[in-house]
Amino acid sequence: MAKRGGFPGGGMPGNMANLMKQAQRMQRQMEEQQKELETKEFTATAGGGAVEVTVTGKREVTKVKLAEEVVDPDDIEMLEDLIVAATNEALRQVEEESGAAMSKLTGGLGSGMSGMF
Repeated sequence: MAKRGGFPGGGMPGNMANLMKQAQRMQRQMEEQQKELETKEFTATAGGGAVEVTVTGKREVTKVKLAEEVVDPDDIEMLEDLIVAATNEALRQVEEESGAAMSKLTGGLGSGMSGMF
């Protein structure tokens, strides 16, 4: 009577062992990419350069630079909108670079694959 379940010899077949090694290597590479991304800075502007926001790869705002002419006490809402726009653009740049790095590592397998590791 044949044995149920498992693999002969109790170990993983060669292909499965190779897949596990590849997955572990990919996970290490992804961790290295994440650390590298966290050290980078991303800067975006809004209002034709009137507002400049810099964020890190950790998605932390590190600098906000305002042109003097954009600081109008009678139009605070415009300044707020420009800060939001520049911040969102800088964060989008972080996401774009992060996605490109992951796609490069996974060979375009998609973002669903990265959640597995």
